Amino acid sequence: MTDTRQARPDAASRATLGKASDENFPVAPFFLPRAWRDDLMAAYGFARLVDDIGDGDLAPGGADARHLGLTPEEAEDRLVFLNAFEADLRRVFDGTPRHPLLQRLRPTVERCGLTPEPFLGLIAANRQDQLVKRYETYDDLLAYCELSANPVGRLVLAITGTDTPERIRRSDEICTALQIVEHLQDVAEDLGNDRVYLPAEDLKRFHVTEGDLARPTAGASVRALVAFEAGRARDLLHAGEPLVGSVHGRLRLLLAGFTGGGLSALDAITDAGHDVLTGPPKATKPSLMRQVGAVLLRARREG
Repeated sequence: MTDTRQARPDAASRATLGKASDENFPVAPFFLPRAWRDDLMAAYGFARLVDDIGDGDLAPGGADARHLGLTPEEAEDRLVFLNAFEADLRRVFDGTPRHPLLQRLRPTVERCGLTPEPFLGLIAANRQDQLVKRYETYDDLLAYCELSANPVGRLVLAITGTDTPERIRRSDEICTALQIVEHLQDVAEDLGNDRVYLPAEDLKRFHVTEGDLARPTAGASVRALVAFEAGRARDLLHAGEPLVGSVHGRLRLLLAGFTGGGLSALDAITDAGHDVLTGPPKATKPSLMRQVGAVLLRARREG
């Protein structure tokens, strides 16, 4: 019989999971059933760790690398690190993984009947981040979001047993929008890491150069570009919003939180005059609660 108890996370894994408290809306808030919270946190731990590997936020000689059998020199290469993590992910489905967070994930995979594809997508997105620094078109960016963001929503639906083709489509719209919002908040930080997620065709359309993005404050052309991309994200959030009304109870509140979180972040960008270069505009708690309430009200009316 398979042991379905959650593995006890080590110190490095606890630090990874602790980053959940920094999210705009909790990944597994208290009002969800305990089983959902445990499984969502297991999936979140995976997503957070693969992002940390891709962003180079882990010590090359730290516990995460050692769990995967990497030397400090090997762990300095993010692609090698990601490849080792993918190999350990595959052990979740056909063997015994080495990393504590992946050991924690295995019972969730078994209980919920999860497939490797969403997890592999998140790894592929981080691998792409090492190789692709610019996106020529909006369609190119959407293809990246298909890997970097949409798997998260699909995992939430699968874990809660509510995944249908229509819900997955709506979830993809919301998750892509949230990824675009994050890119808008982090324009300056991303440029500092030699990454630009604003499509090159849009930079040309609004006569914006990368030099403009490197300035301490945004000029009129940058603000117009950000407003345009924010409008795209808002349209996607509203297109995906029927997902909230298609579910019930505490899951509806969770999905309203994600959607309202994106809308309130967009409000913060608007309130900043679309100047995202002075620092990431962050939504206030009153704004978040107001937007979540509005999403829930619309879901109730449509339902």
